[in-house]
Amino acid sequence: MNNQIKVFEDTKHINQFDQEYWSARELAKTLNYLDYRNFKKVLKKAKESCKKVGQSVKNHFVDVNDMIELGKTASREVMDIALSRYACYLIMQNADPSKQVVALGQTYFAIQTRRQEIQDQTIEDQKRVLLRGEMTTHNKHLALTASQAGVKNYGVFANYGYMGLYGGLKSQQIAEKKKLKKTQKILDHMGSEELAANLFRATQADAKLKRDEIKGEARANQAHFDVGKKVRLTIRELGGTMPEKLPVGDSIGKAKRRLKKVEKKLLTSDKK
Repeated sequence: MNNQIKVFEDTKHINQFDQEYWSARELAKTLNYLDYRNFKKVLKKAKESCKKVGQSVKNHFVDVNDMIELGKTASREVMDIALSRYACYLIMQNADPSKQVVALGQTYFAIQTRRQEIQDQTIEDQKRVLLRGEMTTHNKHLALTASQAGVKNYGVFANYGYMGLYGGLKSQQIAEKKKLKKTQKILDHMGSEELAANLFRATQADAKLKRDEIKGEARANQAHFDVGKKVRLTIRELGGTMPEKLPVGDSIGKAKRRLKKVEKKLLTSDKK
């Protein structure tokens, strides 16, 4: 790695949650901003850029208190900002381009941010594929349990669960809200967070039908709705995003193909 670029790696910190971050005050010095007040203008522009692309500013720019040494026996508390890798990338895009160190920072954080994006995508794909497979298995279990409880129309039964979880929306309405085509299955386009919520709904509905020995189609439908509603309330209490507002993923087939490419690349690397 270029020694000039290496400075950005050397000033990286790791917090107690094993997450990387950079200090805004340290980064200002690295970028040769002698007056931190001038660097604050860059920070403001970076935050605005973050907000414009729909990212959470508070997740990438975290206000913290830090102690600086004033002498051998004195210190003073100052405000600092813990910056994510993405925050640093945005700062480089808004810093003074005439500074050579800024150009080097743009290269470093652009490459590292892209690497992180690929890594994050792979992790998300792995979770999606795993959870989608679990959904297929548990939906079969739920269908059998529902049938034993007296459910004749499984499509209606399934919609009761969706209505509870999605605030009254049926599967077709969920698809329309997420702008999916008629041929696209909603489960195949859910991200890992949404799939996990639906998996919890399915497993708990299955358990409730068995535990309460529910009989009759109407009672089974109501039980499925109640479970879905409980899951929704839990998400709200935890401060989560309602499932109908979660982003739509590309097809699960594409996720599987990306994972195969990653696996193939790893196997090729191992053989070298």
